[in-house]
Amino acid sequence: MSNHRKRKIIINIALLSAVALIAVVTFKTAGVVGKEYSPAVYATILSLLPPVVAITLALITKEVYSSLFAGITVGALLYAGGNAELAANTMLYDESAGLVTNLTDISHAGILVFVTILGTLVVLMNKSGGAAAFGNWAKRRIKSRVGAQLATILMGILIFVDDGFNCMTVGSVMRPITDGHKVSRAKLAYIIDATAAPICIIAPISCWAAAVTYAVPEGLGINGFNMFIRTIPYNLYAFGTLVLLIAVTIGKFDFGPMKKHENNAAAGDLFTSGERPYDETETESTETGRISNLVIPVVTLILSCIFGMIYTGGFFSGTGLIDAFANADSAKGLVMGSLFTVLVTFWRYINRGVMSFKEFMAAFPAGFRSMCAPMIILILSWNLSGVTGLLGAADFIHGVMESSAASLQMFVPMIVFAVSVFLAFSTGTSWGTFTILIPIVCAIFPVNSEMLVISISACLAGAVCGDHCSPISDTTIMASAGAHCDHINHVTTQLPYVLTVASVCLAGYLAAGIIGYKTNSALAVIAAPLTLALLLATAMIIKNRVKKEETL
Repeated sequence: MSNHRKRKIIINIALLSAVALIAVVTFKTAGVVGKEYSPAVYATILSLLPPVVAITLALITKEVYSSLFAGITVGALLYAGGNAELAANTMLYDESAGLVTNLTDISHAGILVFVTILGTLVVLMNKSGGAAAFGNWAKRRIKSRVGAQLATILMGILIFVDDGFNCMTVGSVMRPITDGHKVSRAKLAYIIDATAAPICIIAPISCWAAAVTYAVPEGLGINGFNMFIRTIPYNLYAFGTLVLLIAVTIGKFDFGPMKKHENNAAAGDLFTSGERPYDETETESTETGRISNLVIPVVTLILSCIFGMIYTGGFFSGTGLIDAFANADSAKGLVMGSLFTVLVTFWRYINRGVMSFKEFMAAFPAGFRSMCAPMIILILSWNLSGVTGLLGAADFIHGVMESSAASLQMFVPMIVFAVSVFLAFSTGTSWGTFTILIPIVCAIFPVNSEMLVISISACLAGAVCGDHCSPISDTTIMASAGAHCDHINHVTTQLPYVLTVASVCLAGYLAAGIIGYKTNSALAVIAAPLTLALLLATAMIIKNRVKKEETL
C-alpha cells in the first residue's frame, strides 16, 4: 500500500472518528440555544479537540489551510451540538469567534494592514535595487554560512520591541544574505522564530513586558512590571533557546528534518520540499541600486514603529517611557510606523528618480499578493482560537491547575511550565496562555514568595515554548512569511529543537522549584546556569551522534 493511500485512510478515519465523537457527546444540546447557552463539552478535555485536530492534520497532510478549516468546523459543531445552522453562524458571525468578526476586530485588522504594507516595502526595496546592493555589501563582509546565521541572530536580538515586527523585518533584510550563503529557508525561519518571542519575553522594553504587566492581577500588592523584571533570570526557555541556537550555528551541526534541509541547501536547493507560496522573482533586482535604498526604509520603519507604539501609550502626553510601552497598542503603532515609512520611502525614491510614480504604486498590489499566504493562515488561526475559546478551554485548564497545584507546591514550576507549553501549542497564543495561568499561580503562593516569581517565570517560558512551535501561532506564521518558507516545513524542522530545549527546561524548573521551596530565596536562580550547562552537554551529545551517523 502506498504512503499516499495510507495517509488518505488515516485522514478519513480521523474525520469519521471526530464526527462520531461529536455526535455522541453533543446530541443533548442540538437546537437548544439561548442567552445562557453552554455547550455540553464546555470546559472539558474535548474543548481542546479543535486545535488538536487542526495540528494533527497539518502535520499529516503537510497542508495548513484545510487542516485549520477542519479544526474550526469540529469546534463549531462541538459548540453547536450538531446543529449545522448554529455551527455555520458560529464559524462566520459569532461576536467573539466568527471569521467575519475576526476580520473586523481592530487589532487583527491592524496586523493585516501592517503585514500588507511590510510586503509592499519589501517589493519596493527589491525593485529599487537596495536589497541587491545590501546583499552584495554583506557578501563582501560575511564570508561564511556561520557568519550569515550569526548576523541574522544578532539582528533578531536587536529588534526586541515586538515579535511579529521582528519576524517580518529580519526576514526581509537577511533573506538575500542567507540565500547567498546557501542557508535553507527552514533554517532561516527557525533563526527568526527563535530570536522573536524568546527575546521579547526577556526584554524590559517590549510589548510582551506590557502584556505580562497587565496579566498580574490587581489588588494583590504586586507591581506587575517589577514582577516581570524578577522573572527574567528564571526564564529558562528563552535563554536555553538562544544557547542551543548559537551552539548549533557555531558547532556547524543540525539534527532532525532540519539536517536534510541544510544538506540540500548546501547543494543548491533552499526549499527541499513543499509548495512555493511566495513569488521569488520579486526578491531579485537587475537594477544597480544603493544600500541606502534599503537601509533608510528599514531604519525608518524600526524607529517609526517604536515611536508609534509609545505614542499610543501616551508618551507624548506626559506618560513615562516604561508606562508608555505598558499602555501601548502595538497593532496601531505598527500601522502608524509602517505608513510613515511608506511616505518617507515615496519621498526618497521619487525625488531621487529611483522609480516612477506608476512603478511605486504597482508595488502595493504586488506586496499584497506576496503576503496572501500568511494572512490566510493568520485569519484561520484567529477563527480557530476563537472557537476554542467558546468551548471553555481556558476554564478547563484553570480547573486542572487549581485542583492539583496547591498540593504539589514543590513541583508547581515544572507543572506550570508543562501546562503552559501544552495550552500555548494547542491554542497558538502565548499571551492568552499566561493571561489564564498567572492569576492561578498568584492565588497559590504568597506575594513575597520566591516560588511565586519562579512559577510565573515558568508560565511565561512555557507560553513562549508552546507558541514557538505551534503551527497556528501568529509568530510561527510570521516567521514562515519573513523567511519565505513553506509553513509546514518551518514547523516540522524546528520542532526537534524546541522539544530539546523544553525537555531540559522541565528538569531545570524541577530543580528551581525544589530549591525555591526549601529556601524561599533567590538561591533558586542557580538552576538557570545548571540548566544551560545541561543543555550544552545535550547539544554536544547530539552533535557527536550526528557526526557519527555521517561517518557510517
